[in-house]
Amino acid sequence: MNAPLALGIDVGGTKIEAALLDATGRLRWRERVVTPAGDYRATLREIAALVRRAEALCCAPPTVGIGHPGSATPAGLIRNANSTCLNGRPLQRDLEDALGRPLRLANDANCLALSEATDGAAAGAAMVFAVILGTGVGGGIAVHGRVWSGANALAGEWGHNPLPWAAAGADPAPPCYCGRAGCIETLVSGPALAADHRRHGGAALDAEQIAAAAAAGDPAAEATLGRHADRLARALAAVINLLDPDVIVVGGGLSRLPGLCDRVVSRWSRWVFSAGADAPLQTRIVPAAHGDASGVRGAAWLWRTPTTAQG
Repeated sequence: MNAPLALGIDVGGTKIEAALLDATGRLRWRERVVTPAGDYRATLREIAALVRRAEALCCAPPTVGIGHPGSATPAGLIRNANSTCLNGRPLQRDLEDALGRPLRLANDANCLALSEATDGAAAGAAMVFAVILGTGVGGGIAVHGRVWSGANALAGEWGHNPLPWAAAGADPAPPCYCGRAGCIETLVSGPALAADHRRHGGAALDAEQIAAAAAAGDPAAEATLGRHADRLARALAAVINLLDPDVIVVGGGLSRLPGLCDRVVSRWSRWVFSAGADAPLQTRIVPAAHGDASGVRGAAWLWRTPTTAQG
């Protein structure tokens, strides 16, 4: 491997993924390991071991970018991560001490936004909002190909706002790990979809099984997907009203649900300010072009720009 390489690490709740990319974005090496559940020190060791294995493949040390849940405080402590063992920990400092080299870290949804704005489904778009719909729900923003992190490193924390235009009696307010109730994450994530199906008398199915049942003509499953799309459409309409992005990119496990984007598009105009027949909505919503590899690719690209944009 003679070309300059970029290493990305994506720290997830169930897996840690590493990927080496060359300057053109071609994948040169990839590896996944299981995330040590609830064990911060073991997580550090797994990340460091992945970096060292990647370095052994390179003629020169690659740049290293790491995507993680949550964000960092000004003091460098992780907060708001649904992988709660990271919270309150100086992740960047501990990894740099372990590896003896500089690293760049960013929120995982921001990495998704950067990846798709660089060479994915939103390449060339001025404003990109990226959504992770999986076990949790996150959002990230890229402006002119750079991550927008904000003055408090909170930009894109969409999943921990209340669901807008909540319908009395139709939208529950489940408790969230963040300490509040009724967060968007608790209503449009994968576990939320499954819980909503059970709440309305359906069987205990996961999101993929619900989609399969709907495709087979099960009216209860079809109704569940309809409620989910309605909630997601409202949540994203609020994003459009605030940011007016060119492209909304959807990643995470639920992005693979057949027809998800079409169901949202058929609903969201009623909540977007001034959208209508005389002013059709220009925002596109698309699945992530790089699928579940987009986050790790975005982490690798963190070194392509001098810094992330601030508020």
